[in-house]
Amino acid sequence: MQLGIVGLGRMGGNIARRLAAAGHQCVVFDRDPAMVKALAGKDIAGADALPALVNQLTKPRAVWLMLPAGDVTEKAIDELASVLEAGDVIIDGGNTFYKDDVRRAKALKAKGLHYIDCGTSGGVWGLERGYCLMIGGEKQVVDRLEPIFKALAPGEGEIDKTPGRGGRDARASQGYLHCGPAGAGHFVKMIHNGIEYGLMQAYAEGFNILRGAENLPEGYDFDVADIAEVWRRGSVVGSWLLDLTAMALAEDPKLEQYSGNVSDSGEGRWTVNTAVEAAVPAHVLTAALYARFRSREEDSFADKLLSAMRKKFGGHVETKR
Repeated sequence: MQLGIVGLGRMGGNIARRLAAAGHQCVVFDRDPAMVKALAGKDIAGADALPALVNQLTKPRAVWLMLPAGDVTEKAIDELASVLEAGDVIIDGGNTFYKDDVRRAKALKAKGLHYIDCGTSGGVWGLERGYCLMIGGEKQVVDRLEPIFKALAPGEGEIDKTPGRGGRDARASQGYLHCGPAGAGHFVKMIHNGIEYGLMQAYAEGFNILRGAENLPEGYDFDVADIAEVWRRGSVVGSWLLDLTAMALAEDPKLEQYSGNVSDSGEGRWTVNTAVEAAVPAHVLTAALYARFRSREEDSFADKLLSAMRKKFGGHVETKR
């Protein structure tokens, strides 16, 4: 298939590379011409503006946005809507608030355009590992674009099949899923990231206790890098986040390259606000979000570990206090 991709940062460029490796054709654009030039080659063509990107695509066109949530994405959608034609599709693969998706889908439908929201998880490792995709929008449009989603997703890989899944949507086992109508994909991704906050905080606090055990009467002196490694092997707390934690601690056991100033990307706040709106308790996720706020006033080993995990999975660089 053919896909336009706008935004070639930490994930957008690798999305184009993964699709090209699967035989799909991409037309790419970024405000930085150097990023476009670096990608151009077999099955990837560059464009110097959004209208030029659209003109290189065959109808019905599909354009994937991989941009920061907010005004940047909003302006790009408005510009695309002015040059696309009825039947074309805009896909927002970034981290957008789901209620914005609902609004956009309605506005674009009035112009004959389709809108797909695609929560995308995989960070800087997506080219190699594939991306977990949580998709919202019209079923017939999602079905038409399935070759794109299937190429980006990781596939079953070496993960054991889940017993009792007979008759359920087989796409979930491949790493992508049509979650529902407009906004559903980003809603699921929002909760995914809220859970991520809680998991990361649990690891960070646990390793902080291990490191502080030297202050106990027993004076334990734990090698936290080795503990992270042993937990990766058969432990019930094993996960990809723990894999990345072990990697960060092996490289820098004291995490001296990190200040402990932990940012939040917005989805943690959206998750907590949505829990309030739905009157659903979210004690752990709320506490994890508040812990990030506190980290900007004072830091600890736990905060440094949070920063290390964010850099490992998403390439996030600490902001200054």
